[in-house]
Amino acid sequence: MSQVEGCPNVFQAVYAVPLGCHEYKFFVDGEWRHDERQPHKTVEYGIVNTFDAIPIPAEVPLVHPRSEILNNMEVDNGLMHRVSAVTLNQAMPRISEEDVTASRHRIAVYLQAHTAYELLPESGKVVALDVALPVKQAFHILSEQGIPLAPLWDFRKGKFVGVITASDFILILRELVNNRSNLTEEELETHSIAAWKEGKAYLKGQVDGHGRPIPKELIYVSVQYSDLHASPSENLKDVALKILQSGVAIVPIIHLEDGLFPQLLHLASLAGILKCICRYVKHCPSSLPILQLPIYAIPLGTWVPRIGESSSRPFAMLRLTASLSSALDMLVEAHVSSIPIVDDNDSLVDVYCRSDIMALAKGRAYTHNLNEMTVHQALQLGLDSNPPYGTRSQRCQMCLRTDTLLKVMEQLAN
Repeated sequence: MSQVEGCPNVFQAVYAVPLGCHEYKFFVDGEWRHDERQPHKTVEYGIVNTFDAIPIPAEVPLVHPRSEILNNMEVDNGLMHRVSAVTLNQAMPRISEEDVTASRHRIAVYLQAHTAYELLPESGKVVALDVALPVKQAFHILSEQGIPLAPLWDFRKGKFVGVITASDFILILRELVNNRSNLTEEELETHSIAAWKEGKAYLKGQVDGHGRPIPKELIYVSVQYSDLHASPSENLKDVALKILQSGVAIVPIIHLEDGLFPQLLHLASLAGILKCICRYVKHCPSSLPILQLPIYAIPLGTWVPRIGESSSRPFAMLRLTASLSSALDMLVEAHVSSIPIVDDNDSLVDVYCRSDIMALAKGRAYTHNLNEMTVHQALQLGLDSNPPYGTRSQRCQMCLRTDTLLKVMEQLAN
């Protein structure tokens, strides 16, 4: 059992079970016990709790035609049944397109009325790295700081010129696996971040007609001060669109002032913007009907296809016994930030995230053969590392298909 986030005295374990009657007991401090508050009976094992697993109709509001919802339902493989189709034949509350449009408009108005300055915490630190640092040193610094990325500063140019992320280290390690002669572990000692960024441009074919790497401009939000008041040039909607359209995880918020070096204030992310939205709607969720919709009815997310049907986007997941190199390949090729790790019954046991690559800095584990290291071994490295890797139970968040959009947003924001 794992601790439930926010409830220090509550623990849970989630299992998939077939339809029918089930019996269970708790093994507490070496003693078998039962819960007197739940249904129970006496059997050959003494007193046991019981429950019946039956299909539960999920009466939820709809915004799409019935056929479209059916096409976007996932299969609960472990439960051996799916939500009863009777729900599709009953009269259910619906949300109108007008309400959807109104909800989107209110969110847009809120984001446009609030500035990037509101994302800044009251206190905190931001780590930046010099582009002249060796890649290996950068890897260890980010691991020790417990962060997956850092903006890059170029002293020669006197400005921030880019960001190094967990994805960079994933690409580097893939290169080590695929062709060790190109970039050996020893070369990581002297291979600078700037040299890697140039090599990455060649790797991705981002070169001009003369074969030279095309320099990429840093995507950032500028903040300028006037009479002690912050005047960011962009609102939260601009920041969100910049992150989404550029396909980046964060955008630095930089204070610019004539005659002075730029100051790095914060790293803006979608999670920070989600927190702002959740605070805004916390006391009046009913004013935004779209937030009350269940995620599968929108539909939102990537779903396992129905049996016998193909999926336009395969659902990425791996077993604990899969090689770490296959996990790195999947992160890059499937364009996902994390992979569900499942057992032989496809039940969730953990997740492997891009940022987990930082745990390989411990004991120079990245020098091992990543084809021979399993995902399970890589996750164990994370358990032995410093936070945020130490509390794995809080990483393994789950939601139900019937959870509202607002509930899922709050989980992601936290």
